[in-house]
Amino acid sequence: MTRHPPRTGVAGPRRALVVAGAAAGALVPLRFARAQAFPNKPIKLVVPFPAGSATDTIARVIGASVSSAVGQPVLVENKAGADGAIAGAEVVRAAPDGYTLLMATNSPMAAAPAMKKNPPYDPITDFTPISDIGRYTFFIVVHPSVPAKTVAELVAFAKAKPGELNYATGNTTGIVSMALFNALGGVKMTHVPYKGEPQALTDLVSGRVQVMVVSSGTSLPHIREGRLRALATTLDKRSPALPDVPTIAEAGMPQFRLTSWAAVFGPAKMPRDVVERLNREFVAAIGRPDVQQAMEKQAFMLQGSTPEQLGALVKEQFESYKSTMKIAGIEPE
Repeated sequence: MTRHPPRTGVAGPRRALVVAGAAAGALVPLRFARAQAFPNKPIKLVVPFPAGSATDTIARVIGASVSSAVGQPVLVENKAGADGAIAGAEVVRAAPDGYTLLMATNSPMAAAPAMKKNPPYDPITDFTPISDIGRYTFFIVVHPSVPAKTVAELVAFAKAKPGELNYATGNTTGIVSMALFNALGGVKMTHVPYKGEPQALTDLVSGRVQVMVVSSGTSLPHIREGRLRALATTLDKRSPALPDVPTIAEAGMPQFRLTSWAAVFGPAKMPRDVVERLNREFVAAIGRPDVQQAMEKQAFMLQGSTPEQLGALVKEQFESYKSTMKIAGIEPE
């Protein structure tokens, strides 16, 4: 009597193929389920500047819009210091699960690493790009006690009184911008650094310092009410918020080129589906009318992107800041 092997339903090699195919097919719904489940708890959005700063305002407006869309709180956490590097380092160390994000600017992602011989992180490899958010409007402003009403007049006044004018900075944009201004203008002003822009602006309005490169979000009310005088914008086109104020190129310094931007990042090696979900939500938020209206008041120009476009921006800006620092005479510390 011939004995036959027990039937298993599928021959060995064929059964292996079926099992492998089933496993591969299962990845799609599992991946989809994870994306659908995210987020299922609050998201922390770390801001590298103090409460009340322009970046803090932007983060809170956009974070609230994302929160409403995803049904989970987006909690803004201010971690000021070290030109944004403290906040950047915290996000680098966080779990890459999408629940800890950085509302970064050119300070922690370009300027701060370029200004250090041994930077605390690599802005290109230690983060996951999520989406560009937009561009800041910065103005070169003076206290009314300074008689200059144009950039040329400020340069002439500073040359006549070398070292007597004090300029304030509250972030790396201010530090690099004013160093570049001094270098291009051939002038010498005294640097007074602050931990954040709000503190610097307080002393500027009081007259303790006389010059500053300051963001529109914090300076516009003071400019409009005459407590400060705007001489130029660092943008390559005039700001709709102050259309009578010339660009720095129009004011006589076409070599002055410095971009100030904001974008959202996470730690390195985040799952692609989580990145895609976050990208969709942040891009959708900056397209909503209420967000656009709030940002218009800040003279902040919204601009979304793909993660890949943001990654390319970081690489370009990192190299740009290193070149600008050489022109400004800033050596890495």
